[in-house]
Amino acid sequence: MLLTVSPFLITPPSINLSLGRRQSHIITNPSFLAYNDKNIWLKTLNCSSRHSCCSHLNANYFIHGNNPNNIDVVNATTINVAESPKTESPKTTDDSAGIGILNFFQGKNIFITGATEFLGKALVEKLLRSTAVGKIYVLIKAEDKAAAFDRLKSEIINSELLKCLREEHGASYEAFIQEKLIPVAGNICEPELGMDVDTADNIMNEVDVIIQSAANTSMIERYDSLFEANVSGPQRLMRFAKRCKNLILFVHISTAFVNGEREGVNPEKPMTMGENRRKNISSSFPQLDIANEMSLAFKSITSASTELEATIYSKKLGQQRARFYGWFDAYQLTKAMGEMIINECKGDTPVVIVRPAVIESSYKEPFPGWIQGYRVTDPLIISYGKGHLPAFLGDPEVKVDIIPVDMVVNTIIAATAKHGIGGMPGLDVYHSASAIVNPLRYYDVFEFSYEYFNSNPLIESSSKGSNIKEIKFFDNIEDLSKYTQDEICQRDALQQTKWKAKILHAIQLCKIYEFSGFYEGRFDISNTQKLLSEMSEEEQRCFGLDARIIDWRKYFCEIHIPGLKKHVLNL
Repeated sequence: MLLTVSPFLITPPSINLSLGRRQSHIITNPSFLAYNDKNIWLKTLNCSSRHSCCSHLNANYFIHGNNPNNIDVVNATTINVAESPKTESPKTTDDSAGIGILNFFQGKNIFITGATEFLGKALVEKLLRSTAVGKIYVLIKAEDKAAAFDRLKSEIINSELLKCLREEHGASYEAFIQEKLIPVAGNICEPELGMDVDTADNIMNEVDVIIQSAANTSMIERYDSLFEANVSGPQRLMRFAKRCKNLILFVHISTAFVNGEREGVNPEKPMTMGENRRKNISSSFPQLDIANEMSLAFKSITSASTELEATIYSKKLGQQRARFYGWFDAYQLTKAMGEMIINECKGDTPVVIVRPAVIESSYKEPFPGWIQGYRVTDPLIISYGKGHLPAFLGDPEVKVDIIPVDMVVNTIIAATAKHGIGGMPGLDVYHSASAIVNPLRYYDVFEFSYEYFNSNPLIESSSKGSNIKEIKFFDNIEDLSKYTQDEICQRDALQQTKWKAKILHAIQLCKIYEFSGFYEGRFDISNTQKLLSEMSEEEQRCFGLDARIIDWRKYFCEIHIPGLKKHVLNL
């Protein structure tokens, strides 16, 4: 059945964190597999003093630790990127108004994982530019400190994202960065986070806040790799956090899609050990057993005779286990289990969990349209712009919950300050999402893309203009396949081979992301709205997180797609 014109989907970016040499160690250590405790773990084209928050910086092992073994392209017209409005610069400190974000971060030492990735890098930039933060220890996957510094320099210090800071500090930029950013060689997928003893001891003595942003976010990754990064990794970091002498707060970056297949409004509540996300369950339905999932995940790689066989089996296993318990894929399942582990083993450590929806390019900071790599909607948008996506499987009226990366970063910062100041044991959850307060439909995403590419055709489109058509939605794969076959038959013999490849690509995307095309869940943002209401006017200007202000047509046509072409396609 043909539904109408225009779609979209959710394809989280892929971060490949391999298990490396410790795979077999993890699954063969009996004490690790034992379940003896009942609990098993973020241009402006002008961005100096004109930009809010830019000018003031010159003012200078198992649960409960019972794990002795530490187991663990294309042509385009000029990009019109919207310029950020002029705003006043905030004071360095202000004890009398709002949450007290600037006061809290002044001089605080932060330990961040995942800082070379999209959200983590944006978070580091914002902290450096808009707060008087002390030191930021950055855990980087590297063999030694020299290799870690090389990655820090190439992927963060020299990146375009830090353009505002380079312009602000001028000749003193490198000295400022070297004082603030401390590279730490390590890996959340290794025992003791892969850090040497002296470095670990130094961080434990100095750190005030830990922000866990590292994750494997691929929807089609092996189950064992996802488990290692998204379940074991957070558990290791929490175990480390509990040994830190002056720790104020542990912040975990999760995903709103831990809510799984359940429809309606999903609350900002912690995940509890053993729960699932099936729509309908009986009292006899088995609880999710993380120890059992761990055993299944790692046994799948030792029982296979070849690496290819292990990969195929592990991916299928992860998908099966996720669907069984009410999540669409193993990424969502492992992120949910990661939350359960943190909740279970936090003890008296204050914890904040931020769950972003679909994170896309920056709305405003440090400049509109910044993005790193293909994110969620981008493979579809670019495939559509190239004329490779004639149809899609999904409901055009389904809401797409997109949130710009800078709004996610500001939510993390504001929530960290609020609960860091409070310092009370407990776990608080914040959804960073837009669909409830500023809904965007699949139809809208592709209508805006259609408008943009008709005016700014990609090189693979006709040289005489755009050859893209309005996308058609289908509610079942059979009708979609029939439509695409009819499209092939309309081509001459020379074109048919090329079109078959295009159609195969489109159908593969549809099958992988069918979940998002029909997903009726929403993410409650009551806690996030309350957080916003507690911020002063100056804090709201400096750390904007209100998704209601987004004009979606302007965002896609003037910010996101131009930014995607510039920063990802290098046009």
